[in-house]
Amino acid sequence: MQTSTTPRREPLQTPRAAGVAGIVFALLLAAAIVLIRLGIPQGADAVTTQQPDPTRRSAVHAALLLVPFAGIFFLWFVGVVRSHVGEAEDRFMATVFLGSAVVFTATMFAAAAVASALLDTAHPAGTSPSRPTWDFGQHLAYTLMIGYAMRMAAVFVCSTSVIGHRLGILPRWLTLLGFLTALVLLFVSAAVPWSELVFPGWSLLLSLYILVVSLRRSAAAPAPAS
Repeated sequence: MQTSTTPRREPLQTPRAAGVAGIVFALLLAAAIVLIRLGIPQGADAVTTQQPDPTRRSAVHAALLLVPFAGIFFLWFVGVVRSHVGEAEDRFMATVFLGSAVVFTATMFAAAAVASALLDTAHPAGTSPSRPTWDFGQHLAYTLMIGYAMRMAAVFVCSTSVIGHRLGILPRWLTLLGFLTALVLLFVSAAVPWSELVFPGWSLLLSLYILVVSLRRSAAAPAPAS
């Protein structure tokens, strides 16, 4: 009696190029936030600004073009973090981690869509949108970006730091920095302009750490037997 044996399949390996996904995401998100902040002022600077001049308008359009790519690289970054954690991740924290990442991405896309609609609102050539239209679009875009997206980013940072602390895969300084970043995004970003830049900053540091650890593991791994 013959028995057929199924060849053992090797598990898929995370592509090495994925290691830089977090770095690209951090740079794209930071650039988008800066351009949007400069092109669509908030607070006192917005009182005298109804619509950005052509230069600022072009900057905001460039920022809005960056947001979808930032979202794509963010999802790759999430995959890189999960690959770094391995099979030891806790289901509860993993669910919070993935859920906050998805909601953050969706909310950032919504904020970018509102800002794009605000700039492209139909109005006579050479004129600006009416003040109520401009105020509504401006407040809605910032509410989505700061009030919701950054708070989801805080949940993502906090869950990542908790997982890293429990499993001992992140250094103590990076874990503490993650908790501090989460607090800033939760309680400070809505009141202090530009403070949302701490999220891409933290993402950049985490990505660099994971990339360095991955390169060290590859260098230390024994060569496969021929």
